[in-house]
Amino acid sequence: MTSPSEPIAPASTESTRRIGLLILPQFSMMALAGASEPLRAANRLSGKRLYEWTLLSESGGMISSSSGFEIQTVAIDQAPEIDRVFVLASLDIENQKPPNMLRYLQRMAARGKTVGALSTGTFILARAGLLEGKRCTLHWESIGQFAEEFPTIEVTRELYVNHGNRWTCAGGTAAIDLMLAQVGLDFGNPLAASIAEQFLHARIRAPEEHQRMSIQWRFGIHDRRLTAAIAFMENNLEHVVGIESIADRCNLSHRQLERLWHQHFGMTPKKFYLELRLNEARRLLRESAQPIAAIAYCCGFVSASHLGAAYRRVWGCTPGEERRKFDEAHS
Repeated sequence: MTSPSEPIAPASTESTRRIGLLILPQFSMMALAGASEPLRAANRLSGKRLYEWTLLSESGGMISSSSGFEIQTVAIDQAPEIDRVFVLASLDIENQKPPNMLRYLQRMAARGKTVGALSTGTFILARAGLLEGKRCTLHWESIGQFAEEFPTIEVTRELYVNHGNRWTCAGGTAAIDLMLAQVGLDFGNPLAASIAEQFLHARIRAPEEHQRMSIQWRFGIHDRRLTAAIAFMENNLEHVVGIESIADRCNLSHRQLERLWHQHFGMTPKKFYLELRLNEARRLLRESAQPIAAIAYCCGFVSASHLGAAYRRVWGCTPGEERRKFDEAHS
């Protein structure tokens, strides 16, 4: 039996895979580490140079991550020969439409190369016209925004998706699972499993697993009727559903639902639902450049003023003040 410290022979002796990690300003450092570290570990554990990777950007030079770390990159017009390219993005994605990058990705796809994206990098593939007729995924917080911009593209809540040589991923730690899948396909599952063990990654998650932590863990509840009601609320932030209808779907009377909610949360289900919508509005105000009226609509409010009144009651400021405070604190 092979010792964990001994190199594991790869299942294939083919040439080195050359990976391009194409990063945009405000990219996620976690996604970058999740994408690159499995490749480094594959080389170390195998004792061979199975992978090479290059950090790319549209113009080259230093690119700042969402956490402020700066990374040196190579301009795409100076990129070495690449077998696969993955786009890494995170914040401020609505303003990211780099024309040279879109053309570069189109050329790579036309040459039959694997083209992928992590987190909100999926927007870039779609803007390049590379996801038409494909299934894809991205971070759960951005799925609604993506569906609005690209209503004809099928988007899922899975960890990662491979459809027609287009690999898309939710980002975060799911980047590890996507890259382990790549290693498994290239050099065998034993090597992928050994890399997962190196990272204390208890198991390699299947692509169809859902992204979000379960409602039971997030809210500390175990009553299936409550978890079903919360799931229904979270899936209907834009088109608000009446509490009576939610109770019916959970096989409860309105009075039973109210009693359960007070018992577990100390508030009415209506107030809880409102706070879910306001929390989503707060996230969009801080992390997107969408107009306040559009955010109001996305969160189930009929107008910006309707959102503003509810927002002030709960958060003590207007949506505009919230956005300004956040921008000033992070400028």
